[in-house]
Amino acid sequence: MGGIGKTALAVEAAHRARVRGWFPGGTLFVDLRGYDDDPVTADQAVLALLDALGVQGQDLPPTTERQYDVYRKLLAERRERMLLILDNASDPSQYVPLLPGADHHRVLITSRDRSDALPVRLIDLETLAPEESVALVTQALHETDERDERPGREPDALRELADLCGHLPLALQIAAGMLRRRRHRDIASLVTAIRKAGDATVVLDNGSPGTDLYGRSLVLRPVLETSYRRLPLDQARLLRLLCLAPGAETGAEAIAALVDLALEPALCLLEELAATHLVTPVRGVEGAAPAVRWRVHDLVRGFGAGVVKGDAGLWEEGEAARERVLGSYLRWARAADDWLRWLPGRPQPERFAGRAGALAWLDSERAGLVAAVQWAREEPYADTAVRLSQRLAEYLDWRRSFDDKITVCGAARDAAHRAGNRVGEASAWTSLGIALLDTGRTAEAIDAHTRARDLFQTAGDRHRGAFAWGNLGSALREAGRTEEAIDAHTRTRDLFQAAEDRLREAMSWNNLGITLHKAGRTEEAIEAHTRACDLHRAVGNRHGEAAAWNNLGATLRATGRAEEAVEAYTKALEGLREFDDWYETGRTLYNLALAHQDAARPAEARTHYLQSAAAFTRANAPAEAALAQSRADSLT
Repeated sequence: MGGIGKTALAVEAAHRARVRGWFPGGTLFVDLRGYDDDPVTADQAVLALLDALGVQGQDLPPTTERQYDVYRKLLAERRERMLLILDNASDPSQYVPLLPGADHHRVLITSRDRSDALPVRLIDLETLAPEESVALVTQALHETDERDERPGREPDALRELADLCGHLPLALQIAAGMLRRRRHRDIASLVTAIRKAGDATVVLDNGSPGTDLYGRSLVLRPVLETSYRRLPLDQARLLRLLCLAPGAETGAEAIAALVDLALEPALCLLEELAATHLVTPVRGVEGAAPAVRWRVHDLVRGFGAGVVKGDAGLWEEGEAARERVLGSYLRWARAADDWLRWLPGRPQPERFAGRAGALAWLDSERAGLVAAVQWAREEPYADTAVRLSQRLAEYLDWRRSFDDKITVCGAARDAAHRAGNRVGEASAWTSLGIALLDTGRTAEAIDAHTRARDLFQTAGDRHRGAFAWGNLGSALREAGRTEEAIDAHTRTRDLFQAAEDRLREAMSWNNLGITLHKAGRTEEAIEAHTRACDLHRAVGNRHGEAAAWNNLGATLRATGRAEEAVEAYTKALEGLREFDDWYETGRTLYNLALAHQDAARPAEARTHYLQSAAAFTRANAPAEAALAQSRADSLT
């Protein structure tokens, strides 16, 4: 893309090649100015090349055809290898006539457009890595004043500045120039200015230091505007709308909904746009979801959103696109959520081939889904965004993405409250309370579940109110208010029993068993977990049954029945093998290791500790993984 450093790389490569003696015949450089209003043509460029080769004045042939003949003849006769740099080309017609006929010379072409006109080797340039971006700005400041202590004094602000510049060399160069002029102000002040503006190009262009080493203007927005103006109408529309997508990377189905096209034409447009380096294909999660997603650079995103915002017609078009993509996300998330909750014997959900495919899609689109829910703050999208949040709760629990869940549920809760949707608000409080409890914020979780219970009661929703009692019981248990927790879980169990909801009754028995165990009432706990196992098995809920076996094992081990505990944990693992739930697998393996240790089998215990550490690592639970590894090491 523009500003990535193509010219700088080509020139640097040429200098190093010269030092190494690779091109004893010399180097020729032509700026084709392919993205200016008046690009250099091949016919104009050949005159400059002939001049550099010593053909001037009376020696210059009168016709263009003869000029090319002389140019190629000179290159063919020159036996010493030469390097020809054709910089900033926008179209093959600018450089194809200039290619040497002799194959011993070499050519470097730089362009914002990926051309398939010739079988040339293509090198795609990416933005800098974060640490390289920081090094670039630091070096630029120290070259001017080696006493500049700001990079060392403000490492966090410097990293944030690099992020806001999208790690694009041109933007970083401009930012470094601004910092040189603002030498008595800290880096954080520039970060604040960019964040306040909401568009880095506005701030950076206003403070641009002029021109670079090649005499080109150090400005961002004209680079992006030129690339945008050159696009065909359908590609320009796609780019604008893609800049409004909720995530930095977006799957093809969501983009098709955004632009209101079928999948195949949308993919064709994306591929054409990728050839201009204004979008980037990104290899995604394998599975039922497409393997490739599409990314727009942050600076391009800001530019595109600004284009839409500045035109009433484009704004209306953009709002319709956002509504379409939000609806598409809801349909796909509903199907994925149904797969996560699906039990054998029930009709299979649509869209995905199975649970693994649903998880793969959710994993690949998670950032966009979380961002889309936050559109709930805008009234036109509030209802759909709230429903989307409800379809993400199970998945975010499954992946233990508690921070994302808190963000999602907070946005849904506020939107439902503004709309007077008591049931929706109560559901959001419920999911928020679960996430708060999982992050150790027990008092806040109790408050959240109490609010959910009261709202469900006010709305007359007894079934969901039963859920709220159960969740409140779990929070009370963690707070040490065991007797209150037992009362809450008993109430939940009775409500689901009366409603003949055996699945939820099984879950209630399991939670009651955990609480009875904590209260020291182990025989009652064993009975409760056994009942939970039987009910989960009866309804075909293998994951719930595995959880109940795990908890039964913990209670049996507490009563000194180590062999029975081993048997229970083994059955739990058999059930978990069907699921991509590495955290619960790690927990069960850890418990199994404890049981083997109780039975004086250190070798078996060590094996299961190591397996537990590996499972926790896959679940992104480093603290638990470290503990399991430590226990294994103690048995070495």
